[in-house]
Amino acid sequence: MEKKVGIIDIGSNTMRLVIYVQSQKGLPFKEIENIKMDVRLRAYLNAEQIVSDEGISLLIDTLHSFQLLLHHYKVTDITCVATATIRQAKNREDILHIVQERTGFTLMLLNEYEEAFYGYTAVIHSTNIKEGITVDMGGGSTEITYFRDRKLMEYCSLPFGSLSLTLDFVKGSVPTEEENEQIRQYVQTQLEGIPWIFNKMIPLIGMGGSARNFAQLHQHLIHYPLAGIHQYEMDVSTIREVQEKLKPLTFPELQKLEGLSKERADTILPSLEVFRLLLDLSKSNKFIISKKGLREGILYNKINGQDHSHPSLVDISIEEIIHDFYINVDNSRQMIKIANVILEQINKIKKMEKSITNKDVKLLEQAAYIFHLGKYLNEESSSHHTFYLLSNRSILGLSHRERVKLALVASYKGKRTFRQYIEPFKDWYTKEEQKKMCLLGAILEVAQSLNITKRNIVDDIKISSKNDDWIMNIRCHGDYKLEEHRIEKQKKHLEKLLKISLTPNFNR
Repeated sequence: MEKKVGIIDIGSNTMRLVIYVQSQKGLPFKEIENIKMDVRLRAYLNAEQIVSDEGISLLIDTLHSFQLLLHHYKVTDITCVATATIRQAKNREDILHIVQERTGFTLMLLNEYEEAFYGYTAVIHSTNIKEGITVDMGGGSTEITYFRDRKLMEYCSLPFGSLSLTLDFVKGSVPTEEENEQIRQYVQTQLEGIPWIFNKMIPLIGMGGSARNFAQLHQHLIHYPLAGIHQYEMDVSTIREVQEKLKPLTFPELQKLEGLSKERADTILPSLEVFRLLLDLSKSNKFIISKKGLREGILYNKINGQDHSHPSLVDISIEEIIHDFYINVDNSRQMIKIANVILEQINKIKKMEKSITNKDVKLLEQAAYIFHLGKYLNEESSSHHTFYLLSNRSILGLSHRERVKLALVASYKGKRTFRQYIEPFKDWYTKEEQKKMCLLGAILEVAQSLNITKRNIVDDIKISSKNDDWIMNIRCHGDYKLEEHRIEKQKKHLEKLLKISLTPNFNR
């Protein structure tokens, strides 16, 4: 039975409603609606730490708009949370009461630990990173955590965010060099009180609007060939390079900059200063973006409670793909069985055991499940659709490099199309890696040929060789004419890669 969950996040910069749906039990929740309002509640928090009546009215009006959408989608399971600005407001109890009275929402005010914890939870449920530092910079606060072996070790919440830094230090539309220096000194003083971030030499994982927008901006600047920012990786030098490109720009020029949200044109430089200092102090080896953050952390915690164990993230994502594209699982399992037997025997004959790793075998099996899934859209161009869909789809637990690798194997149709697909990414992989991907793809082509009728008639395969002449003895328990015809057309790719002549020999 379909299940829907709504989460309202009242931040210092933006208010957002996200609606998730689980189409059937056991499948992941999918985001079906995501509405953001740039309310900038922080701007209504005065010097006495009171949120003004105008700010409260804006809050209530926005919640009423969200209510209409929740009613349209028939969502009754709703979680409404607020973070730094309302948490820091002296009239927070009045705000909670007004929200309850005028909207019926029970507003949950997250404390500093909860806000940090939900961000950490989102990261470990959507990446395979074992040790890292997370930074979630909102409009009014910044939460930092350190986890090791995927367990939360340390956390803190700092009293600044992208919007509060802008409001407190920047007089004009963009910071001057002097104002940038003031921001830098203030943030550094705050970070110096957190000894556990120093010299960790592990990934820094950014989440929240500022981090996401930075990733989108960088992707546009370098003409990045993939869609999606989850697990997007950047070198530590990237922030400094982007800062130098942005500093000479006027505010109108920043607002027109491709990839940069118009609403964040005035907060992007203060945000980058925070990320840069964190990277410098922690000596992180890379900056990774997580699209999953506070709201997903709340969702995961709501679903799983305190149980943070979970099966392979990649396997979960592949199960979702199988469901979305109506893939025949029995056929995929037969392909895996055949492909593993072929790979094992090629290994023995070619003595490739040292070069084919357990990761390669896992890649072969994952690609077998979704091999040429693009035929769901168009049988004639299934390879093209498969590559595009997989390379541009977020697959939890896979970096962008690993995602493209999976797409290249699962879409394999020969070296010509492989070269075409890999062209924008050829610097990502060594020649040896490229040869291995072609081999795995060619093996899957043969495996698919040997179950082209999806009757699982192949019982066993034995390969014998004499120099470059290989005989593939294929024992079946049914009529094999169609499989025999198909493999004759598909074996050429494997023959070219291995520089052999392959003779299939079917028997019962």
